[in-house]
Amino acid sequence: MNQIIILAGGQGTRMQSELPKVLHPIKGISIIERIINNTKPLFDRPVILVGFKGGEIMTTLGNKMNYIHQAEQLGTGHAIWCAKQALAKEKYKNIVVIPGDHPLLSAATLKKLINVHESARAKISLATISVPDFAGDYGSFYHCGRIIRDNNQVRAIVEFKDASEEEKKIKEVNVGFYCFNARWLWKNIEKLNNKNKAEEYYLTDMIKIAYENGDKISSFVIDDAFEGLGVNNREQLDIVSTYC
Repeated sequence: MNQIIILAGGQGTRMQSELPKVLHPIKGISIIERIINNTKPLFDRPVILVGFKGGEIMTTLGNKMNYIHQAEQLGTGHAIWCAKQALAKEKYKNIVVIPGDHPLLSAATLKKLINVHESARAKISLATISVPDFAGDYGSFYHCGRIIRDNNQVRAIVEFKDASEEEKKIKEVNVGFYCFNARWLWKNIEKLNNKNKAEEYYLTDMIKIAYENGDKISSFVIDDAFEGLGVNNREQLDIVSTYC
């Protein structure tokens, strides 16, 4: 059995709104409701990880979801650390993790992510985005983490804040779509540290942990790059709206 965690704990300060970022509407439907609708074919009762104004999110979504609360927003890795206590005792085979601000992600891509993961017998799998450049609507991907490969093998994800000027030229980017072997995830999640410029616990560092352990990492590039569009500010909200 597989489970999905949708990360919805961030404040979204760049939206300049009192409303939690994931509750901003796109053509009358909130960002997170769009994501949940897209995941319904695969996950009946998703886990929603809430933090900032989590009560508003829970009121909007109702009791058909499972909720986990992240009291402090210390990064995506810390969010999954918070989920461990509630989920590790369940007999899930795989844990899919996605951000709560990517309303264009399709069920087909999530299904492919799980299939790629299981076919490769991987410990971590990720779906990435490759762009021709960072112009126009592709500019929304510029501040994403960069995929670092060695002989075509993903060996690390470098967050934009920590990337060198040379690494920022890489056009394959991370948008936060992961599938983990559940037992491996719970065993290794507490190895994360916050020794980076943001002083946050990055979930992306699990790639480095797996690579250094010699654990299997699989990946594929999503055919439609715009499935990876996220919403961090009003401009990006407008851009995403044109693809809905």
